[in-house]
Amino acid sequence: MMLIEPFLKALPILETIEEHNHQAFFVGGCVRDFLLGRTIGDVDITTSARPEMIQKYFPKVIPVGIEHGTVIVRNEDISYEVTTFRIDGDYSDKRHPDSVMFIDKIDKDLERRDFTINALAMTKDGEIIDLFDGRGDLNQKVIRTVGDGYERFKEDSLRIIRALRFSSQLGFMIHEDTLKDMKLVMQDIGSLAVERISNEFAKLFAGKYVETGISYLRTTGIYKYLPIFSEHPDMMKHIPNKITPLLSFGEVIALFHLLEPNISVKNWVKAWKCSNQIKKEAVALIQAYDYYVNNGINNWLVYSLEESYYNGFVRIVNVLQNKIVTYDDLIKVRNKLPIQSRNELDINGNDLIHMFPDNRKGPWLHKMLSAIEKEVVFDGLKNKKSEIKDWIKCHPPETN
Repeated sequence: MMLIEPFLKALPILETIEEHNHQAFFVGGCVRDFLLGRTIGDVDITTSARPEMIQKYFPKVIPVGIEHGTVIVRNEDISYEVTTFRIDGDYSDKRHPDSVMFIDKIDKDLERRDFTINALAMTKDGEIIDLFDGRGDLNQKVIRTVGDGYERFKEDSLRIIRALRFSSQLGFMIHEDTLKDMKLVMQDIGSLAVERISNEFAKLFAGKYVETGISYLRTTGIYKYLPIFSEHPDMMKHIPNKITPLLSFGEVIALFHLLEPNISVKNWVKAWKCSNQIKKEAVALIQAYDYYVNNGINNWLVYSLEESYYNGFVRIVNVLQNKIVTYDDLIKVRNKLPIQSRNELDINGNDLIHMFPDNRKGPWLHKMLSAIEKEVVFDGLKNKKSEIKDWIKCHPPETN
């Protein structure tokens, strides 16, 4: 099988490892996506070489998880996760194995992986190593655990959310035995670090087949063990039957707040331990949506919403409204705006102070600039200092 560019760029790493008489293979999701004809994300490598050996073979190595056999090799400004073949011990913390044993053969290493479609490896010559019929499950579009599903999920219950995420990304069905084992272990999700869940949950909602993922989320009852949903289980009923992918967690929070306004963004952010950036995005999208419901698309909506949020706004509107809004609709309006930001106003705070020398500095300045800004954005006032000053004379500031 002919290798494609992401693998060709990583080829020197495999070749260097093999030159030192060790085995090395491409492994996991990159091989899966290659076989499916999907865009390749990160290229991961598995090898018989120990981490300390990898550190000697390459000049740029980051020991991110060296105790578990994983390092990052940097090659031509690309990062590659390189992990030594291993057998995992018990998972007492339900996340990391208490111990790992490095081994020389790939078979036991593939056996410890979560799903058959991820337990695939490939040589530098494009030969596929498939010990658990992962290719068969790819062809059948099935998500199935490697070996005993109950054990796999007990080792790390995040794999339950990952199964949902893969169903959303790939549109695959979850094997009935795997589904049964997920339900047996799903109460363990409550003990997971929230940050790990939110990462998978965000990917679930961004999946091309998000309706499939949400359907499994509903029918399994897994949502009852997730933050916020555990206290408000009826919220799942509010999700529209027709939903398109939401590409950020800020969009997801915005959607759920708009579906259930009684649960504040602050609560979502706290429960899911989100960043300030995610909070900022969610608030901006909610404000824009509320404005849109009352005013439609106009100059002020497009002006006041950051352009980086336009696509997210479009997705939220199209999920919640029957009307179809496009990114181009917003850009057409933006391109005709008299100004793109307050900095472009032909008047500033100092000008206002000079116009009203007897007024003390205070909230009136901001209020006045905001009023001018809005008049200019709506094209009711030309952005010329002389015309703005004339307008101010007719609309003097209130300083009380």
